[in-house]
Amino acid sequence: MARRKQRPQPRVEEPQFRINRRIRVPEVRVVGDDVEQGIYSTDKALEMANEMGLDLVEISPNANPPVCRITDYKKFLYEKKKKEKEMKAKATKTVIKEIRFTANTDEHDVAFKTKHAEKFLKEGAKVKAYVHFKGRAIIFKERGELLLLQFYESLKDLGDLEQMPKLEGKRMTIFISPKKKK
Repeated sequence: MARRKQRPQPRVEEPQFRINRRIRVPEVRVVGDDVEQGIYSTDKALEMANEMGLDLVEISPNANPPVCRITDYKKFLYEKKKKEKEMKAKATKTVIKEIRFTANTDEHDVAFKTKHAEKFLKEGAKVKAYVHFKGRAIIFKERGELLLLQFYESLKDLGDLEQMPKLEGKRMTIFISPKKKK
């Protein structure tokens, strides 16, 4: 006898927030539009929500007592999603541009790379400048540190130094972030 394949059961998604009868605490703090704010028994708060034709939504379960809002649940979720989308759009993505030097970089090359760094800082990007020491050039650590500090001095009006020159392996690095615009 052939066995029939069982169809997968559709997933019933648990609501993100506890609503109406899922709120199982003796009393709640009620907030919302056109509502007398205060602490009510859960049954009284549910009754108030039902009279208005709305839902009782638990928005802050960790508060004492938990905070609930009388609102339309679908509208509440829509507004929450909309706010999150706005926050994500406003979040700035930091771009880091790298500029590489060696211990023996010439003054003209430093000036040329400084112009690039100025452009990057004006665009709002962070600048990571580093001196890469090849072979035995590591003995000129002081020269590399001096080079990075002079590089920062020429960019002082456009950016702030996040960290002093720091040697990691064969690289000495500094980060310069753009100054905040007023």
